[in-house]
Amino acid sequence: MKRTSRYPFYDVMNEQRAWDDHTRHIVNSRVHTEGEYVFLMTVEAEMLRSWCSLLMDDNRPEVIQYVIDHFDQSLGSGKESQRKPGEPPLSQLVRGGLHALDQACQSMFTEHFFHLEAARQKQIMTDISEGQALPAEIWKPVPQTAFFQKMLSLTIDAYYSHPKIWSDIGYAGPAYPRGYVRMDLGQLDPWEPKEDTKKNEA
Repeated sequence: MKRTSRYPFYDVMNEQRAWDDHTRHIVNSRVHTEGEYVFLMTVEAEMLRSWCSLLMDDNRPEVIQYVIDHFDQSLGSGKESQRKPGEPPLSQLVRGGLHALDQACQSMFTEHFFHLEAARQKQIMTDISEGQALPAEIWKPVPQTAFFQKMLSLTIDAYYSHPKIWSDIGYAGPAYPRGYVRMDLGQLDPWEPKEDTKKNEA
């Protein structure tokens, strides 16, 4: 799929000279992902690759791999910021949901989720988001809407912290330590990107 941006010539990584060492290390680690998992199994990672690509309408390998790595770290840490009463722990919810997803696809289509056509994948995701995924007996142990919401929040958290996405949306990266100078509405500091108005007029 072709990506479009209002800032096609902007690369936030060109601003890293203005960041402190700690920030520079963190942001660069998001660009250079390992793909070595401590929690996820291979089939789970590949299901996530298809799921997250469709969810964000983006299949750039380096971006989606970072999202998967974020899943792996979050699930492997055993930590979560909040959980609704009655919901299973994050790692249990996501693993159980991915297991049910694989079982359901194998049962109905004799294929893994990531082998299905995009239209069918999207329909399955929609059904899960509404708590209506089939076969019902396979999904019975999994709170489907909670599973979908966790998948959504983890994906968004990771996706919008990747430097390529910062560049796409015109975010110039951490302001510390240089800070902002021009604070009025509509004003930009010299190091912030300017929208390509010619591209939008075309």
